[in-house]
Amino acid sequence: MLSFRNELESLDNPIVQQDIIDLAEKIAKFRNLEIDDEKFRAVRLARGVYGQRQEGVQMVRIKIPYGKMTTRQLRKIADLSDEFASSNLHATTRQDIQIHYVSLDRTPELWAKLEQDNITIREACGNTVRNVTASDKAGIDPNEPFDVSPYAHAFFEYFLRNPICQEMGRKFKVSFSSSDEDSALSFIHDLGFIPKVKVENGKEVRGFKVMVAGGLGAQPYLAHLAKEFLPVDQLIPFSEGVIRIFDRYGERARRTKARLKFLVADIGLEAFLQLVEEEQKALKSKVYPIDISTFPEVFPQPESKKYPEVEIKERSKFERWLKTNVFEQKQKGFYGVYLKLLLGNVSSDKARKLADIVDQYAADDIRITIDQNYLLKFVRKEALESLFVLLDELGFAEPGYNGTADITACPGTDTCNLGISSSTGIAAELEKVINTEYPDLIFNNDIKIKISGCPNSCGQHGFASIGFHGSSVKVGPNVMPALQVLIGGGVDYNGNGRVAERVIKVPSRRGPEVVRWLLNDYDENSNEGEYYKDYYVRQGKNYFYELLKPLAQTSEVQDFEFIDWGQEEKFEVKTAVGECAGVIIDLVQTLLFDTEEKLELAEKTLEKGIYADSIYHSYNVFITGAKALLLGENAKNNTQMSVINDFDTFFVEKGLFSFDEGSFKEHVLRINKNEPTKEFAELYKKEAAEFLAKLKEVRENQLVNAN
Repeated sequence: MLSFRNELESLDNPIVQQDIIDLAEKIAKFRNLEIDDEKFRAVRLARGVYGQRQEGVQMVRIKIPYGKMTTRQLRKIADLSDEFASSNLHATTRQDIQIHYVSLDRTPELWAKLEQDNITIREACGNTVRNVTASDKAGIDPNEPFDVSPYAHAFFEYFLRNPICQEMGRKFKVSFSSSDEDSALSFIHDLGFIPKVKVENGKEVRGFKVMVAGGLGAQPYLAHLAKEFLPVDQLIPFSEGVIRIFDRYGERARRTKARLKFLVADIGLEAFLQLVEEEQKALKSKVYPIDISTFPEVFPQPESKKYPEVEIKERSKFERWLKTNVFEQKQKGFYGVYLKLLLGNVSSDKARKLADIVDQYAADDIRITIDQNYLLKFVRKEALESLFVLLDELGFAEPGYNGTADITACPGTDTCNLGISSSTGIAAELEKVINTEYPDLIFNNDIKIKISGCPNSCGQHGFASIGFHGSSVKVGPNVMPALQVLIGGGVDYNGNGRVAERVIKVPSRRGPEVVRWLLNDYDENSNEGEYYKDYYVRQGKNYFYELLKPLAQTSEVQDFEFIDWGQEEKFEVKTAVGECAGVIIDLVQTLLFDTEEKLELAEKTLEKGIYADSIYHSYNVFITGAKALLLGENAKNNTQMSVINDFDTFFVEKGLFSFDEGSFKEHVLRINKNEPTKEFAELYKKEAAEFLAKLKEVRENQLVNAN
């Protein structure tokens, strides 16, 4: 029996229990060499277990839907970080919390203990729908038409463990903004939702403006407008259609082209939306009402009470904090308070102390922000002074939230396999530069500095005012850590996004000089009231290239420039296979094993009367099984549709398989030509079982012929 059986038995959800048991069993099979590394990697990534740069330990990504966390959950994560990890909680730009240096063998036990407080790691990584993000102000935003939190929660629940999004070609990201300011950045998401209200027949109707197919990474794309107004009861059906089409038509072989943005660019927005519309017939819910009355009271207001009198030793700091970190909510008399966290990190000890403070001074609703900070809600005006003193003792009352010195950075070379040069080291140095040399910029929320350790934009450098991503440059026989400089990105006050442009690459140690030169130039040459991104557009890319060109010269370098920020050893490029987007599984036998598992899932969901899910599992029997045989023919299998078409070419046209519809394509694609009824689910599953049996027969013949 598993050593953590008490934790498992305490869970009241048998699906979650089995999920954790399955992970433990897969780890055992991996240790016994019964599962190859590529297959196992996909398994663990979909369960939030991510390989670290340091050999033999894992990063575990904890999913915090739309960033909402209770004090009990914060304490639990802190306690488990002490027990299983490095006693540090790292907030990400997707409102997750990551803990590091976890033993692979202990991850099932860690997961079970998290689930005791309704915290999951399921689908926090891998080729899945990632954590659903939302504006941290949701529910208290003075400008919001309505609170998007219940809708973000419904989206999270509906697609968690949903069969349509377990093995896509790449990850899929979703955001919910609270207003037209688009603070959740819909323009860089696969699906982005902005709340709208209109009046029909004298009645207020809620809906969403929908953006589709945005993304950052090495090739940023701004999202397209898909719907001006989507009624809230169409949120789930429309989204399911989008995800199903991405699953079927999205690239799978070329990892760099496997995001939704590339599919829409290839076939066009109109054609894509037509496919989504055609898919609606196959959905189990053509309309999906979201009953917000069942959503728990999100913002309980703390009772008024007398707060302790305190002495504020540095009154000017308190006044700056009030100006930059505190705002009045739409609920008059209550305030939101931002905690500015250095690089998104909180020690477990401080996390527990913070939870105690929140219990006394705010609502039990901490929000992790997309810029790696925390937001406290429903703080009374009379509590602000004593709250400031307590937060300041923990180092959480630094003024300048969302200012130029509030720098976003991914972990980079600290822990990530993809990191090329340091992001956290240079970020800490740049914060010092801003705070000491440009102190007034803590009030500037126009110029944003964002840093990633590689081109993939986990630190969101792709839309920064001043962005950097890790790189390297050859200097004679040696390699020097470098930073690619990007300029001119951002979000205007109408929520419109702009992608930053690559300008020049400089040695990493010159990063502070880059910032000094750019800020001084802006101060000297910008027009009164001109925003930085507008200044960049006016001056043009070549202007900034010529401005920074002297810093890129490597004809004369100093020895310390070959040592990266925060390091002592000479720089060396060390990257491994990245795991952010999962892997492509290409072993025939492994795929046949997957096909058997999918057939079992089709049978189980059919027995439970979940017909749409059963049909999708049966569909995957056809796709995965066909792909297995095609690999024996060296077919490319770039997309599910190419698998379907190639199977006709290699097997049906040669008489090895036959179908009543005439082609494999027509046979399989009945999935979106039929309602998800019991009768069709039973027939489709029966045919999938027959197909699998035939697959095994043909595969045996392939092996015989090969020998």
